[in-house]
Amino acid sequence: MTQAGFDAARLAETRTSMQGFVDAGKVAGVVMLTWRNGEIAQADAIGYRDTEARTPMTRDTLFRIASMTKPVTSVAALMLIEEGRIALESPVEKWLPELANPNVLIDPEAPLSQTEPARAPITLLDLLTHRAGFAYHFTASGELAHAYESVFNGFDAQVDPSRWLDHVAELPLVCHPGDHWHYGISTDVLGALIQRVSGMPLGEFFRTRIFEPLGMVDTAFFVTPEQAQRLSTSYAVAPDGTQFVEDHPSSSRWLDASRFQSGGGGLVSTADDYLSFARMLLARGRLPDGPRLLSHKWVDLMRSDFLTPAQRQIPAFGYPVWRAQGFGLGVSIIDKPAFQLPAGYRSMGSFAWPGALGTSWFADPVENMIGIMLIQRRAEEPFPLAKEYERLIYAAIDD
Repeated sequence: MTQAGFDAARLAETRTSMQGFVDAGKVAGVVMLTWRNGEIAQADAIGYRDTEARTPMTRDTLFRIASMTKPVTSVAALMLIEEGRIALESPVEKWLPELANPNVLIDPEAPLSQTEPARAPITLLDLLTHRAGFAYHFTASGELAHAYESVFNGFDAQVDPSRWLDHVAELPLVCHPGDHWHYGISTDVLGALIQRVSGMPLGEFFRTRIFEPLGMVDTAFFVTPEQAQRLSTSYAVAPDGTQFVEDHPSSSRWLDASRFQSGGGGLVSTADDYLSFARMLLARGRLPDGPRLLSHKWVDLMRSDFLTPAQRQIPAFGYPVWRAQGFGLGVSIIDKPAFQLPAGYRSMGSFAWPGALGTSWFADPVENMIGIMLIQRRAEEPFPLAKEYERLIYAAIDD
């Protein structure tokens, strides 16, 4: 048994299992980092950063963490709330006048011209809980889906947040603010709000207020030419199952330091960097040897479910996502462990939010445990790798 309370032989099964995914060509490489009771119990790098070059995966490999960016942006917003510079239930038009008097589609699949005035303004709480009525192109339908493609593609253009917001304001909302949870660009809008209120670029706010205090030296909205040597190749899977390169380190979009700083999904990070961030949240606002970023009460609120019972009945991504968990201020929270699908692993109060490129993490306050599993693979169908990793590390607990 390791000092962190794991059975060593069982914990080793995670490496065997992940190696099987690599050997089968399902994924190029994997980094796993498992922390429990103050110790790193497991740090494994398997496979390759790039399959063609056969560059080995390493623990310090950089990954595009996609929506794992969202909890970071949420923490930044909570810091401004705690300082009294913004307020949780205030309309965002106070800081983002572009979003005053929004219109809402009469029907989610209706033409963009068929709208009605929103019954309520968009609040900061709506942004943090994805109840503002914004969408992504892959969570919208009809004409709105096509319109959101240009908004989403704007992330790769060299535009400032104000110009991007002007474009966003032209689109109707998919539902009335506060009505229900709908995944979309809410956290990107939140990032634009943070930049405007703080008076500094979002990446600079992150660096000075979050990353440097936590020792996160490899997390940013771009990579330097030197860091690009550690950047993983990003792959996507076509409908016929073939895998192709989506973003290569030699020509990566993340080499451009002037690109849009997406608070919803633009960060690059490493397993060790994100572990520091997750540990801060698990410890309710600070690392043991570092400064306090948030009061423990604001972290508690972040880790509380804000969805109504009726909102939790509505499927998300085609699944009953909210059977076992609710959604707080940027993270999901397990509050009905027995209803986890396909099987229950995470304890009551565990919180997380994954990324579209296969990056995942969770923090479990009951087991005092954090699990991080990073890959770079975009696919439309759910990928079982993260679930398998979680199943095996929970089965390895032996104290």
